[in-house]
Amino acid sequence: MGRTKKVGITGRYGVRYGRSIKQRALEVERESKKPHTCPRCLKAGKLGRVTAGVWECSKCGLKFAGKAYKPM
Repeated sequence: MGRTKKVGITGRYGVRYGRSIKQRALEVERESKKPHTCPRCLKAGKLGRVTAGVWECSKCGLKFAGKAYKPM
């Protein structure tokens, strides 16, 4: 391991799929995993993705439908 400097977490795909597709996947994963703010309690970093399109706040318990990789 340790050979993922350019592609980051998408290094798990190894030599498969090509560079441009891995870069696109990297952008999507970074966006979905970064901390998001809850629309109800406005607490930063407490909103997490449950499944594709379903988001939940760990502080106030709000569960809502949003976009697949971004809450809104």
